Amino acid sequence: MKKFIQDFKVLQNKNLDQYFILELQAPEPLPEIIPGQFVEALIKNSPSTFLRRPFSIYDVKVKENTLSLFIKKVGEGTSELSQIRVGESLNLVYPLGNGFSMPTEKDILFIGGGYGIAPFLYFSKCLSEKGIQTSILIGARTKKDIQLENELKKYGQLFISTDDGSLGEKGLVTQHSILKNNFSKIFSCGPEPMMKAVAKLAKEKNIECEVSLENTMACGVGICLCCVTETIHGNKCVCSEGPVFNIKELKW
Repeated sequence: MKKFIQDFKVLQNKNLDQYFILELQAPEPLPEIIPGQFVEALIKNSPSTFLRRPFSIYDVKVKENTLSLFIKKVGEGTSELSQIRVGESLNLVYPLGNGFSMPTEKDILFIGGGYGIAPFLYFSKCLSEKGIQTSILIGARTKKDIQLENELKKYGQLFISTDDGSLGEKGLVTQHSILKNNFSKIFSCGPEPMMKAVAKLAKEKNIECEVSLENTMACGVGICLCCVTETIHGNKCVCSEGPVFNIKELKW
């Protein structure tokens, strides 16, 4: 798939406390973007941020020619990016990586942890347009870490778990009662320990499962090799040969 390097116009910077959403307008019609793909953003005015930063594509609006990014402030680079103003520009390399497969079954479950929920709004919206309503399970340490509830509810049935029980069911996502139901496929994104637990559960239940890895990705095109992960087919670059992998491929 062809990659583009373009300056996007900032249409909105929505502050969500420790998170924020950037709505960005492309200078020309957007190419096809597959749920699960990501961008590499150039962060200006951050002396310690030499390399671009990868962010999942949170939403795409074809008619408006926009894409959105859901980002957590975790360091100098993202903190600087959170200050970008409407009307300014943000340079992106996109669309990068291989996205999720598009299922045809109707019993689909998304499992996201923390800001790992980022790709699931666009994904669930795409499936909704095909008449497929999804179940979306999101987990976090506490209710203050649960984001985007109202948006996700538009395209699927939402379930929540928190470690402290402050919202939804108490416990880990793999302990949620929704998992007693039968699903034909699970898609997951979030912290690696969570995804490994989801993968183990999927294998036990003989459910097809894809995960989106969050390895450090500096170049986004498989040159720097800092994001390599071990698979049954040898080492692969997460940025160019992922970030989405079927769990059967991974040496977990």
